[in-house]
Parts: sequence; C-alpha cells; structure tokens
Amino acid sequence: MTQEQGPAVTQHGRQPGQRVVAGRYVVQSELGRGGMGVVWLAEDRMIGRQVAIKELHLPDGVPHAERKVFEERVLREARTAGRLNDPAVVTVYDVVQEAGATYIVMELIQAPTLSDVVKERGPLPQDQVAVLAEQLLSALEAAHQAGIVHRDVKPSNIMLARNGRVKLTDFGIAQSLDDPRLTSSGMLIGSPTYMAPERIRGEEAQGSSDLWALGAVLFFAVEGYSPFERTTTAATMHAILAEVPYLTRAQGALASIITGLMNGTPQGRLTGPQVRSLLGHVRNGPPSGPVAAHSGPVPTQTHYIPPTPPNATHLVAAGQGGRVRTKTALVIAGVLAVVGLVAGIFLREAFIPSADAENVVQTYSYGPGGDLTEFELREGYCSNNPLQMNAGYSSSGSDCDKPHKIEVFGSFSPLSTSYDLTYNGDRVKGAAEGFCTWLFNTERVDPTKHADGKLAFAVVYPSQAVWEDDDISNRYETFCVVYDPSGAFLTKTVLTKYSK
Repeated sequence: MTQEQGPAVTQHGRQPGQRVVAGRYVVQSELGRGGMGVVWLAEDRMIGRQVAIKELHLPDGVPHAERKVFEERVLREARTAGRLNDPAVVTVYDVVQEAGATYIVMELIQAPTLSDVVKERGPLPQDQVAVLAEQLLSALEAAHQAGIVHRDVKPSNIMLARNGRVKLTDFGIAQSLDDPRLTSSGMLIGSPTYMAPERIRGEEAQGSSDLWALGAVLFFAVEGYSPFERTTTAATMHAILAEVPYLTRAQGALASIITGLMNGTPQGRLTGPQVRSLLGHVRNGPPSGPVAAHSGPVPTQTHYIPPTPPNATHLVAAGQGGRVRTKTALVIAGVLAVVGLVAGIFLREAFIPSADAENVVQTYSYGPGGDLTEFELREGYCSNNPLQMNAGYSSSGSDCDKPHKIEVFGSFSPLSTSYDLTYNGDRVKGAAEGFCTWLFNTERVDPTKHADGKLAFAVVYPSQAVWEDDDISNRYETFCVVYDPSGAFLTKTVLTKYSK
C-alpha cells in the first residue's frame, strides 16, 4: 500500500488527502514491513495519541479458504491479546476490518528489537539475558493462562525499551487453544528458525512450544547468533530436529535454562515455574558450598538499558513481522560478553534443595590422558565397579536388575561428528553437567526404587585424545551415571525406562 503525502497531523484533525482508518486513525508514515504486513505510524485523533497500525496481508497465492481461516484467527487472537494484562505484552487497542483489509491498532513502542540490538552490539551479558528471560516468561505465562499460544516468539518480535522493559509483540498470528476450527489451515505459521521440533513433526503448537522458542531466543541473545538458522528452510528444520546447539558464553543457571527449554521432547522441557526458580540463581549468584567452584562468576546487574542511538528521531514500532526496514539507522555501542560455560549445580539446587552438596556432581574424563582409561557403557547399562580414577569400564557391563554400583541413565553428544572444534575440557564438562543435572531431576531417575532413596550422579566426558580422534564415531559423547553416595550397591535399576 502506498502512503499519501501531506503535512503532519495533530489531534485537531487531518490534512486533505491523508488516509484515515476507521474514521479515527490518521496514517502518518510507514515504519516497517515484513512477510505478514505493513506497520504504519498513525495518530488516534479521538484520543490524541500516536499508535502503531499493522495492516495484515498474506502472500499471493494463498487459497481463499486459508485466508478466511487466517483472518478469523487474527481477529479472535487480537481481541484476546487486547485483554492480556502484562507489562511485557504490547497492548492491542483496536481491531478493524475495512475495505477488505484487516488492521490491528496497538501500542507504539519506540525501541529497537532484540534482533537489531544483537546485530549491532553483539551478544548480551548473561545477567541482562536473565532479565529478558524473566519478562518474556511473564508475557508467555499470561498468554497461556488466557488460552493463547504465541507461535512466533523470535528476536524481531521482542522490543527492548530504554526503561529496561521488554515488550513481546505480534500476537496476531497466535492460536487459541480452545477452538479447533482455527487449526485447519495448512499454512506454516511462525518462523522456522524458532519453531519447536514437535511443530515441524506436524503436532499442534502448545504452550511448551513457546517455551522452546524462548530457549532459542535466549541462546541468540547470549551467544549472538541463532542456534538453528541455516542457508535453506529445509536445512534449518533438519537442524532443529537433529542437532544440539553448543553454548560457549552462557554459564551456570542460565545455561541450564537454555538447554532445559530447548529439550526436543515437550514432556521433558522445563516449565515456567522451573525456569523462574533457576533465574533466582542467576540474579543472586551461585550457592555457597564445596561445589561453588563449578559455578563461575555471575554478574549482578539487574536491568538492561540499551544505549540511545545518536541522531535518532524514532526507532521501530511494535507489531512488525519478519525483517523490518527501519528509517533510522541504529548505532548501538556495547561490549562483547565473553564467559565460559560451566553448568551443573543450579538445576539440582532448584529441584532438590536439601541434597548433600558434596555429592551433587562428580566429573571424570575418559580415554587416553583422562581420569578413566575407557568408558564403553551405554545408556541403561550398569557396572559392579564404582567410578574411580584410572579404572576402565568395558561395554559388557553387568545386569541392572542385580546389585550394581553404577548405572548409566543418559548420554548425549553436544556436537555433530561433522564439526571439528578445538577441545575445551571445562566447556565440554560444563555442557555435560547442565544436561545430566536436568535429566537427573526428571522422572528418568526414580529414587523410590532404591532402598534409602538417596542417589547422586556423575558426569563422564571425553578426554582431549578421544575428542580429536576422527576414527571414533561417537568421539563427542558424554554420559550421566547414577550411584549411591554412601558407596552401597543399587539392588535393581533405578530408571523408569531403559533399553539395551
């Protein structure tokens, strides 16, 4: 749509030739456009305030039936979003259908997007990312309680205001949970780069899908790039389904939050209350005790205030979709947060506060030059020998339904074998600690199956020699091992499910 030119408009009226939507919103200029519509700066002459108006449109070639479903969804969800009451949700003032077009009138936010800030400034410090996470979580919880799934949580839909507030916008394509008529369209709604794996597999979006996207957004904020963005849509979707992103800057509780949110299984994903519990550790710093050395430094700043761009008259309006063309260049200075990944204690502290800190995490490297000469046990396998320095564990193992000292309850590879990255033992160990800590606190391990219910776990990760050996197919694999901290035998398996 082409904007008609004319002098500036005040609350007293409009100049001849200017567009007016619904008899009250005087269009002033274009703020941006994306795949789902155009965002206009307008003035509500009834109240005398500036607003952002998103004029929605679909790409050419979308069948009429799908357009009708989309329009019905937009109207329903925009009305519902208008009833959301959370500081982190962009307020929807009005929804208008006029002359065959649909408009959403919303709060004007004069702020850059998270995408803009990271591209200009680089990765954000993890304390600022924690503040971002807390406010976005609040917005999503408000939406989910109202029966709305956002479905397009991504950096370009997140506005960062100078007062430290975060605003989540573009609820216009959100899906109501209680109306199956609005799920019949075959359109791909949402950005594939931040789309949860279950949605790619054809499942309906749920609240947990938004939480997965939140994890991917936090990864982008702290690492400086999207964890799954590839050169083609097909490659991006394959990465989401098959690859595990590797954190290098996040640490401690924040690393545990991101990895826990991006769990590929919705049932195993962190919930909102669990994320809030972990965010307390980011704000307050690591717990004291024998394992505090594993936690690393945690900054204490609690508010993110982006610097003011020089010579800027306005930035970006709320409600843009896709890549936005801004009229004012953003010049945002900042510093690059470079921190190591050290995770492990925080998830256990969040779920089992009374645990004996000395037995929370033990770590062993395996292979040449490592703490263990070899470790060939796989998930669901056991050994009669405890974990100890310079010992070796063959693939035969022992029967887990008979007394045993250790049991492997999980394993994962932080990288595809196609990667060839320099070995960093602390970061490899940190990634493994974060994963094993989360998995230990799921239903995967059942303490009631052990006599006194007291269990601890250890992390077994590859040595540098194993990591760099191209002839080993699983050279990046790490393992999670459960045992009795007193040294007693486990009389039977303590796993809810296992297979050999």
